[in-house]
Formats: sequence, structure tokens, C-alpha cells
Amino acid sequence: MHEFENLPNDHDLRLPAWGPYSKQYMGISHLSDPSRGLRFDLSLMPGFYRRKIDIPNTLWESGYHPWEATPDFSFFAHRHELEWKDRVYADISFSRIDEMSRLVRVAMVNQTELPQNLVLHWMASLQPPRIPGHGEVHLHAEAQLPAGATWVDALDYSELTFAKPRPSDGLVYDGWIRGEIRGQHFTGGSAIGGKFGANAGDMLHYEVEVKDTLQDGLLLLRYQANLAGALELRIAGRQYRLSLEPSASLTVAELPIGMLPAGTITICLQKSGSSPFIIDGFALLERSDCQDVAFATRPWQTEPELLEGPVPNSLILRYAESPCVYGLLWNYSNAEIRQIRNDELDRFARHTVHNHVDAILQGNGKGHFTNVFMRPIELLPASSIILHGMVCSGTFEDVQAALSTFSLDYVECESLYHAEHAKLVPPPSYPSGDRYALSQQLMRATLLTNTVFPVYTKRTYIRHNTPGRWWDSLYTWDSGFIGLGFSDLDTQRAIDCLNAYMTEPGDPQAAFIHHGSPVPVQHYVFHELWNQGQSPAFLQHFYPRLRQYYKFLAGKASSSTTGTLGSGLLQTWDYFYNSGGWDDYPPQKYVHEQALEARVAPVITTSQAIRIAKILKMAAALSDDWQSDIQEYEADIQRWTEALDTHAWDEMAGYYGYVIHNEQGEAQAHLRHATGANYNMGLDGLYPLVAGVCDTRRAARLIDTLFDEGRFWTPIGLTTVDQSAPYYRADGYWNGAVWMPHQWFFWKTMLDFGRPELAYRIADTALELWKRETEATYNCYEHFIVQTGRGAGWHHFGGLSAPVINWFAAYYQRGKVTTGFNVWMLHQDMNTDFTAYHAEFHYAGDPEQAFSMLVNLAEDVPYTVVGTGCSVQSTNHAGGGLELTIVDCLPQAAISIQPAESGHLQADL
Repeated sequence: MHEFENLPNDHDLRLPAWGPYSKQYMGISHLSDPSRGLRFDLSLMPGFYRRKIDIPNTLWESGYHPWEATPDFSFFAHRHELEWKDRVYADISFSRIDEMSRLVRVAMVNQTELPQNLVLHWMASLQPPRIPGHGEVHLHAEAQLPAGATWVDALDYSELTFAKPRPSDGLVYDGWIRGEIRGQHFTGGSAIGGKFGANAGDMLHYEVEVKDTLQDGLLLLRYQANLAGALELRIAGRQYRLSLEPSASLTVAELPIGMLPAGTITICLQKSGSSPFIIDGFALLERSDCQDVAFATRPWQTEPELLEGPVPNSLILRYAESPCVYGLLWNYSNAEIRQIRNDELDRFARHTVHNHVDAILQGNGKGHFTNVFMRPIELLPASSIILHGMVCSGTFEDVQAALSTFSLDYVECESLYHAEHAKLVPPPSYPSGDRYALSQQLMRATLLTNTVFPVYTKRTYIRHNTPGRWWDSLYTWDSGFIGLGFSDLDTQRAIDCLNAYMTEPGDPQAAFIHHGSPVPVQHYVFHELWNQGQSPAFLQHFYPRLRQYYKFLAGKASSSTTGTLGSGLLQTWDYFYNSGGWDDYPPQKYVHEQALEARVAPVITTSQAIRIAKILKMAAALSDDWQSDIQEYEADIQRWTEALDTHAWDEMAGYYGYVIHNEQGEAQAHLRHATGANYNMGLDGLYPLVAGVCDTRRAARLIDTLFDEGRFWTPIGLTTVDQSAPYYRADGYWNGAVWMPHQWFFWKTMLDFGRPELAYRIADTALELWKRETEATYNCYEHFIVQTGRGAGWHHFGGLSAPVINWFAAYYQRGKVTTGFNVWMLHQDMNTDFTAYHAEFHYAGDPEQAFSMLVNLAEDVPYTVVGTGCSVQSTNHAGGGLELTIVDCLPQAAISIQPAESGHLQADL
């Protein structure tokens, strides 16, 4: 399936240096200096001549739409609408030429009855990382030291211990290290803070390599403290005390230390007193050299040297900060090269659109754009024009050579474009799925191109999949759904997305990469990918990492506080306000308003823990080394099931409720609304269905509730909150809206319960909803308003909307096999023409419970389905494939499907 020894441990994605990584204006970007987070952007901005420039800002609706993309970014494109809808527009694409260069193609189209005068701006810029600061965007700090001095960054500690342990000690947010804070004035952008020193006894240990013996040594500590305090130091076994004077900004304290021998020494810093402070780092040097130490905070140099290219219509950009030189080449002769000295174009470029005189447009000076201004571009009615260009990177000599040798011949450029565009091969699908072609295309493009650089984690800058560029960060639960979407698009992208959130087994500071709602969707990505491929190497790589993730969520890892309640129910309030990703979910909101976090447990956290324990239990059965883990999972599942049944189930309401505990952690009552109604009349109250822990009667009752049109079911899908609840709101964000992610969980659950018709209702309704909205707006929205069925929220949303990819694959993609959560594939084969299939699997559900599978074989072929260790009935699902209903299933079973007239499976199985 994959070479897992090549998976990076730095959480980066295995993608090319050129890609759609911008966080400011849509276009193509290059990783200029990955170690420092530097990015080069080239954005193409169309407009109307002497009227306006359309800025494709990635942070709000600005006229462009992700249109097409290959998973490896060898080709991607966006459509920029100048006059809605498809009357005047530009299709802007980037095609791979080689590792250092990309073809730029702009097809400008006029479908109106009038001629148009258009313009096209190439905007090139160097973009440093955005580190928190005081109004300044592009600053960075560095230590300037004399020869022989040793600088120790505060983050280079071997151990940091808080005198009072914190819940986050083993799960530091965003994959930062314990105590880390970020800021422009810190060397390297980071320091130790976060209320370090607030308690006497907070301690830092360092192992420092001193190259040369210091005869009269000095330790210079760069720090900031609001209050005076003292620091106890132990350096190479000797004790020192350093007084810290209060300072509103970073300052330096000096500590004479005398002779210090060369070699590795231990330095321990321990806070006495209770006053927090910040440590940027410290230097060890000869006392006589201390006057040569300086700490400089300076702006990034983002204005390039502009050099004439080696051929007409070419330009070379050389930036002082960048190890890469960049080249631009274009084929439109009526072009002017301008410079814009400003940090944004949204207002400034519009304000100066009528400046036809100046070659340098002076703004606030905080940024720089090199502008190749092509104008006018004349289009007759019902006509189009195609412009080509090239962007490249490398050494000065590389760029000169690339600009000199690349041909902008129309036929050659179009040939290259079509060759790369041809890689956009959609998966083989049934004709019945053709109606979803555009809506799926837009979702694929959005999901794939929502990739940004730089994102900071684990002391490095990475490329990262984001649910939308508005969220310029890691997002654990959203990225789980991104991985699920990728699982039906590209295996490598899915594996990389999963791997980005995994940490090495034994990582003392991050059981996994955590940001946002701690819903463990990564375990479901693991399950999906395993069921597709059954790779032992995949299992060996991911199982220990996912088990570490699980143990923290289960409250069994160092510092985890999720399992502190005596009832056995889990809660994650110490790690994030959001239990299930549903921001304004009514009982969750009430818990925070009333400061009840220490006493109240939701249902979803325990339910999710049960389900992922079941997934890991199935995985553990495949290795002798993991057999002892199985007993642990079984004990956890039983304990949590009993806790939900005993404390959370509300028979009168027909929901599992939020559970209130007393100060001793004992369960007391269900959380209730002021009306007396159970406060958990929402999807959280049904989540034990997903966990698979309800008896037959209760499960039937909850399923009826789920599909009751007066409660959860609406014409556009499942709402998050029961419409009959007294706290249901039509204007909420989640409360009163339809989202895709939790529908995915209940869709899979319906397959586990042998209710394929209900599973199809969820999927079909979502696909139709998605089709209507994307075809109307070209946007991929977060959620949908029940009253109108219209999309809302972020407009280029991948993340939590990705299940529309999975639903399309499940019902319309040939070769796709879909199961619920209780099936763990052991071996499966399908022949190349999709007419025969064989699977051996482990079934972890109730043997008396019917369950369903979807197997998408070639349509219009009669099949014989034979079960071994189970009984199977088959019919055709609405998409065209087979819908299997399986009963009386043993833990180990098999299914074989072949054409009815054939007596055996084909030889190429």
C-alpha cells in the first residue's frame, strides 16, 4: 500500500514546493525557505481596464472559486468571475513543467453581447511567517554574539516541570512544546512563558555543549518580567542566584559564573517566589565580550532587486531574505512593470486603480508586490483569449536558463496544459452519478487546494490541510474529515493527513497533535484506509500512535484529566470548550455559561471512546504483541457502557443526558433546561447509537427519533438539535442548521444496524443538497439553514463538508466497498473490470444484528453472492451497485461475489 518508513516525523505533507499555499491572495506559491517559514506568492488578478481590479482574497468571498486540482498539485485551477455568472470570467491554472517551474495559463472569456476591455495583473511577493506582534506584521529577532559565545534558546530544554502539574502537560496545544509562547521579538519567534514561574518550584533543565573553556564566564539571560523576582540556578553543579528586575519588554540580566570548562554541562533554572516571567534564552561567554552581544529585531526585507530577464517579457526577482531567485515570463507585449509598496491590495490597489502614471505606488511600506500590469486586453462579444506565462525558481543561473529556454509558443503551451489537465481523471463511476459531476468536482478542488504554508508546530513550519484559509491553523477534528475525504480521492494525501496528527509513541508533551474539538476522527480515517488496503506496514506505523491518542482521551495518560469523574464518564473541558465540534450546542453552551465544567459530562466523549476502543481492539487482534491491549479495550468498553446506561440514559425523555456530578465526582442527575426538558435533546443524546451500546429496543427508539420529521429529520438532512426542543433555534450556528460530519457517523451507524434505506436517505439528501447549492453559487459551504436549504458559513470549506465525497463514492464509484464500523477487513480482492469480489473479514458486532455492506460492481450484471460464516441477501442500491444485508455472522466470515453464469471467481482475483 505504501512505504511507511518514508513518512515524515515533522508533520509536513509530501507535496511539491510549488502549490496553492497562499494565505493572502489565491494563486501559486513556492516554499522559499521552509525552515524560516518564508513563502513566495504569485497571484493573477483580472479586472476591467481603467475601472477595477478584482482581488482574489482568500479570507472572504472575493469572486474566485477553486475549480479543478490533482492531488499532487501538478495541475490546479480556479475560476474568477468578473461578471456573474460565467458572463465575463477568467480560468486561471498552473501546470507542472518541472520541479522548479510552472506554466501559467489564463483563459479570459467574454460571453456577453458587448465587447470588453480587461486587464490582468501578475502580483509577486515574498511572504514571511505571521508571528504575533504589536501591530507590525513582518518582524523577526536574532541574537548577535561574539565568536566563542554559546546561545541557548529557551526552548532547547531537556525538561520543563511545573510545580503544579497542568492538564496540558502531556497534550500541549498545537504541538507546541511545554511552556512555549510565540512573538516577533523572541529569537526564533518563540520563548518560554505561559505563566512559567507563577508557582515557586517551576523548573527548567538544559544540557549545554560549551565548545571552549570560559576563564571568566558570564551568563546573559534574556527575559521579561512584570514583577521583580529571583531565579535559582545550578550550573555545572554550582549554585547561583539571579535577581530579575521588572521590565515591560525583553531585557538582559548578567550573572558572573567564573571558570566554566568545555564540554556538556547541566544548567538548571528554578523559580523562587510566585511571579511569572518570560525566558527568551541565555548566552554563555567571556565576561570581557559582553559588550559585543546584541539582540536585533528588524523587518523582513520583502522588496526584491528587479533584474531584466534574458528574453523579452521576462523579469528576475532577487530577494535578500530568500535563498531562491524567481523568474517571470509572459507572452502579452502590452505590459508594464510596477512596484506596490504596501502590505495589502484589497483597499490599496482599488484606491490606486486610476493611477496610470507612477511605476512605484507608495503605500504604508510594510510589504511589497511586484506587478506585471497587462492592459488593455480586448475581447469581442462571445469571444475568449488565452494567455500563457511561466514562473520559476532556483539559483540566478537556473532562472536565467529557464527563462531563456522555455518556449511560449501557443501550441507547445497548450500541449503542456492539456497533458497536465488530463491527469484530472475522476474515479470510475456509474452513469447515474453523472448528475453530481460539477458538485463533486468543486468539492474535490476545494478539499485538495485548502492547503497552506506556513503552519507552525513542533518547532517547525509545515504545509498543512486546513478546513478553509480563514482557519490558518491545525484543526484536529476537521482534519479527520479532510482525511476521510482524501481516502476516496488519493491514498497518499489521506495518509499524510492522518500522519500529520500523530506523534511518536512515548512523546511526553503531545499524545497527538491537538487543536480544537477533541473528536478522534483520526481513528476512523485509520479504519477506512485499513479496510481499503490491509497493509501490515500501515498497521505497524499507525496503531501505536493511535493507541497513545486513545489512552490520553481515555484519561489513562500522564496529565490527562478526561477520566477524573467517579461515574466513569469522560469529559474534555480542560482541553477545549467544544465536546463535539458543535459550537453553540445548547447544553454545552449552558455548561460554560454556568461554569459547570468540573461537574458535568457530555455523552459524545464517552461514546466516541467506546467506538475507537472497538476499532483498536479489531486492529490489536492482528498482532501477538498487542494481545494484552485487547483485554484493556474490553474492560474500558464495558465500564463506559455501564456508565452511560446507569447515569446518562433518561427513559422518559428518550435521550442520553448530560450528567451532573457532585464535588466527589459522583453522578447526581441529568442536566435539564429551565422548562424541565432534558437539555441534551440533540445528536449528542443519540451518540451511544454510534458507539453500538444500545439494546435492540432502545436502538429502535433512537433511530425512530433520528428520522422523525418533527424532530431531527428535515428536507435537507439531520439537524443537530431536536426541532421540538424548547431551546432549538432557527438562527443558530449548529443549533438550527444541517452539517455533514455528524451525519457521516449516523450514516455509517445505519449500515451497522442493517438499515441501508436510512443510510441512503442521509447520503442521497446530502448529495442533492450539495448539488443544488454548488451549482447555484460554485461555493462549498460549511452548513445549511433548515428554513431555506441554502448554504452558509465559510464558502470554500473542505473539512467538515468532506463527507459528500464519501457518499458519492459509496453509491456511485465503481470498485468502492463500504461498511459500517463493525467490519474489519482481513483480505479482499476485486477484479479489474469490477465483476467479481471476494472479502474475508472480522465482524465485531452483535451476531444477532443484521448489518449492511455496499459493493459497487459493474452494473447490469446478474451476480451470485455466497457467504461463509454468514447469511447474505443482496439487492441493487439506487446508485447501481450491490447492497448486501448480512445476518447470523460469525466473528470470522467471508463473502464471494461473481457473475451468476460463472462457476468460479475469475483468475485475476
